[in-house]
Amino acid sequence: MAYTTSINATPSTRPSGDAHHCVRQDRIDKSGTVSLRVARQLRHIGVGRTYAGTHVTLLIQELDVTVTNATTGEILRELTINLNHDYQPAGTKK
Repeated sequence: MAYTTSINATPSTRPSGDAHHCVRQDRIDKSGTVSLRVARQLRHIGVGRTYAGTHVTLLIQELDVTVTNATTGEILRELTINLNHDYQPAGTKK
């Protein structure tokens, strides 16, 4: 009974050609990265050790990601995920 009343019990209403959009809350780890699963693999996005412990909002549209400070709204990083690498270094630009 619990399964039939859950959200997962119904088919997705998202059109198959629709772009993937997502907003996620997270915290930058002590090494200055935040992790995100893209294309079934965990990607590590370098933001900088200066921001370790900062609560962030990730705005995700397909492979484009914007990392903002959840408190101030400051954009900390914008990038397009490179699917050839698990680590997305902070020195790269969009």
